[in-house]
Amino acid sequence: MNTVVTLLQSQLGSIVSTDQDELEACRLDRSGHRSESAPIALVHAATIADVQATMRIATETGTPVVIRGAGTGLAGAAIASHGEIVLSTLGMTRILEISEDDEIAVVEPGLINADLNAALVAKGLWFAPDPASRAISTVGGNIATNAGGLLCAKYGVTRESVLGLRIVLADGRLMSLGHRTVKGVTGLDLVGLMIGSEGTLGVIVEATVKLRRLPQGVPSTIGAYFPTVEAAARASSVISASGLRPAIMELLDPLAMSFIAEHLGIEVRAESFLLVQTDGEGAAAEATGALAIIRSLGGDATLTTDVAEGNRLMALRRSFHPAMEARGTVLIEDVCVPRSTLPAMFHAIGEISARYGVTIATVAHAGDGNLHPNFVYEGSADDGFAVPEHVWTAAHEMFVTALRLGGTLTGEHGVGILKKRWLRDELGDDQVDLQRDIKRVFDPSGILNPGKLFSVADESRPADAAAHGALTE
Repeated sequence: MNTVVTLLQSQLGSIVSTDQDELEACRLDRSGHRSESAPIALVHAATIADVQATMRIATETGTPVVIRGAGTGLAGAAIASHGEIVLSTLGMTRILEISEDDEIAVVEPGLINADLNAALVAKGLWFAPDPASRAISTVGGNIATNAGGLLCAKYGVTRESVLGLRIVLADGRLMSLGHRTVKGVTGLDLVGLMIGSEGTLGVIVEATVKLRRLPQGVPSTIGAYFPTVEAAARASSVISASGLRPAIMELLDPLAMSFIAEHLGIEVRAESFLLVQTDGEGAAAEATGALAIIRSLGGDATLTTDVAEGNRLMALRRSFHPAMEARGTVLIEDVCVPRSTLPAMFHAIGEISARYGVTIATVAHAGDGNLHPNFVYEGSADDGFAVPEHVWTAAHEMFVTALRLGGTLTGEHGVGILKKRWLRDELGDDQVDLQRDIKRVFDPSGILNPGKLFSVADESRPADAAAHGALTE
């Protein structure tokens, strides 16, 4: 290990850190999980050349590399451990180009999502991906996890906003993928393959992203209370089926609302809350249509075009994760189901919570069927905040339900270390093996983010996963 650090320092100098506090910080991300030990070095890359040099040394020495941005991931994909190099792209923050005519931007991966939009607003442009962590998460991280957020139902996930990438492969080669044109179908879609690959195929060092014109007009915001979460979910499903496309449609269950109220020191009704916001020139008409549906289904709703009041309602939703963090240790989950089955999924989560005695507060991007059940448990740094087995059992039952409803294990957070034990349940053996084969083409030595998403080695399924049993059709 000393040889690896010496090689890094001799070629890269002061950007290589062995500071214990910095290395300790790389043992965790926002998932609440911590690796067993610290990595050997942290490289603060500032240029593509820094990334290439790091990867060449890693390949020559067979040293694993964990690529890391702001560390805001929720699946444990950026957590590093003993014997690994952490390659940070957080210092690569330049906006290399903004083309108003082509409606694209070329940026480095460490640029914060909100900082990109702050630079675009004066030009009347906008980068649509809007994760809840937009103020602290990077564009590169958004791409690596195919991040979603509040605006996906209308504007799509990160995939829909990426045209091209420059990546550094495991052996240090630099490749340009994709294009800067709106259309482009030459060869296989390697850009699409990189998006959501969680650092297992290459290092993103530059991205050409698609921009949009800022929506015109005044947004309309609806805040609606329902006596049950199933009723609120039904209303969101009917709104979607009606052909209306709100920019934002978020649903918080009563427990989530109570935690938010306690965290913010405010009073709210102890009911389920549906937040709907429409934008663009047709915002008023769409909001009126959504309001009528909500009231016809028993919702107590108000509509506002006041920007300050709309922001206040949005702040309630954006306070969910800070409120959960204040409760203690939280397993932040992420399943997605067809929108028509949202009521059934919420009902199942309530039953699972009661059956296993686990506190589960849930928020959902109701416009696209993406739920985030948060499991609250007693965790300790002494055991790496390990999730108790009964919580995993409850989560397993939730995954089973989501898949049986035609859904998926993760809508936007990714697999990381948290969900790899269930990967075969959704994808099947053949698809997992094919994906492992693809990884070997990009990373033949298996040094890129090993142990995340799936193991590079052709090994059998982990014993702890087998204990949960296979899913049945």
